[in-house]
Amino acid sequence: MAQKVQVLLVDDLDGGEAHETVTFGLDGKAFEIDLSAVNAEKLRELLEPFRVKARRSSAGRAVTSSTRRSAQKDEDGPSTAEIREWAQANGYEMKSRGRVPAEIREAYAAATA
Repeated sequence: MAQKVQVLLVDDLDGGEAHETVTFGLDGKAFEIDLSAVNAEKLRELLEPFRVKARRSSAGRAVTSSTRRSAQKDEDGPSTAEIREWAQANGYEMKSRGRVPAEIREAYAAATA
């Protein structure tokens, strides 16, 4: 039986359609939020006065929205690249970037357990 699963990102701020997942850091912690293009721009504009005065951290790698995690393995599981490859081969529609939805991670775990 074939399945077609469509994953839609929802803007975490206003509940509308999200266009991207924005990653940022604060107080040594990394955060992700799904936002529309308008809300992502608002966030960037709000942070800009602080970003231009800040210095790069030497404590580790920078946390930015362009940080690629797709080839990284979680300590307890497969890389996001492996999950994406499995999802596409099994009829799931996925974008090539961004967060892998929990439903697809769960389906992968169930299928490979």
